[in-house]
Amino acid sequence: MKVLDVGCGVGGPAREIAKFTGCHVTGLNNNDYQIDRATHYAAKEGLSKQLEFVKGDFMQMSFPDNSFDAVYAIEATVHAPSLEGIYSEIFRVLKPGGVFGVYEWLMTDEYDNDNLAHREIRLGIEQGDGISNMCKVSEGLAAMKTAGFEMLHHEDLADRPDPMPWYWPLSGELKYIQSVFDIFTIVRMTKVGRFLMHNVVGGLEALKIAPAGTKKTADSLAWAGDCLVAGGKEHLFTPMYLMVGKKPAN
Repeated sequence: MKVLDVGCGVGGPAREIAKFTGCHVTGLNNNDYQIDRATHYAAKEGLSKQLEFVKGDFMQMSFPDNSFDAVYAIEATVHAPSLEGIYSEIFRVLKPGGVFGVYEWLMTDEYDNDNLAHREIRLGIEQGDGISNMCKVSEGLAAMKTAGFEMLHHEDLADRPDPMPWYWPLSGELKYIQSVFDIFTIVRMTKVGRFLMHNVVGGLEALKIAPAGTKKTADSLAWAGDCLVAGGKEHLFTPMYLMVGKKPAN
């Protein structure tokens, strides 16, 4: 079975899927460093024969039509300029009868573009995470259908009951500390923790230990983190909307 991982990063999910299914996974990425790391990790785990990593643009894939039995994407296609465009390209390389599953970042349908506070949350997520345009759930579903997929399943996995919300590591709320390992994760996101990090990074930049612009980047990421938490708390944003579609057999 041949599977495509769209936006594979350093190949973590690809390695796990190859292990427990025995399939062959091709990882697609546009970053040379990440491809090198993915290839190294695959060899280290003895998976070189099952894993292949290719550099390319996921909006214009080099693979022939009907190349893969299945395709998946995990928090990657949100960076596409058009969901309809990327889903259509995935549809092209998927074999008839094949299945595509995607974990998508989306604004929920409770998001109101006429609400200034909602727009500020969306903008913070987009700018801090390098996203050109965040779509709503309804737009994501429409893009899947326009691309030609028959929807098999879709749900917001963030709505499943869980005592720990997905955004807890970013919240800076001490109530989410469950073990000693959580202390640093949470404390560094508190107001005091962020103040200290801001000044440490600024000091490193002033001493030219860190490159120019590091503090600005850190501040942008912190703002994005705040917006992710706000979006999660107000149910305006989900990083885990699951959509599973099938390419018709005929």
